[in-house]
Amino acid sequence: MRHGVSIALTTGFLAVAAHAQADSPRAIYVSLVLQAFAAKVECPGTDVVYQDLLQKAQEMHLPDGTTEEVRKAIAFMHTGGKMGERGDDTLVKEVAIATQATDFDQRRLGMASWCETQKTSLAGLIRTKQ
Repeated sequence: MRHGVSIALTTGFLAVAAHAQADSPRAIYVSLVLQAFAAKVECPGTDVVYQDLLQKAQEMHLPDGTTEEVRKAIAFMHTGGKMGERGDDTLVKEVAIATQATDFDQRRLGMASWCETQKTSLAGLIRTKQ
């Protein structure tokens, strides 16, 4: 029973965090970038085009340098500080929430289904390797 409660609490936390995160354009962008890089790593034949990430940031009216700041923070957190740069506290939280949500989706859907879903949801940010 405790395991079920833990799953429910985790799911509830992610839902609340995702809702709070939805208020911030940068947090939404962090999720998109994290998912794009996760797809590149986890989904065979998938690549990220950096220029497309820059274009998306511009479309979302984010400040210049946001893409690089986000990329460095994701690298920092996912390499245990061996690459990238930490970023400000808010960015660290945004990356952590995006990571938890992505991990949850990958487990819930299974990696093959998650990869298929990303082809549609991240169209314009990820491409098939050539």
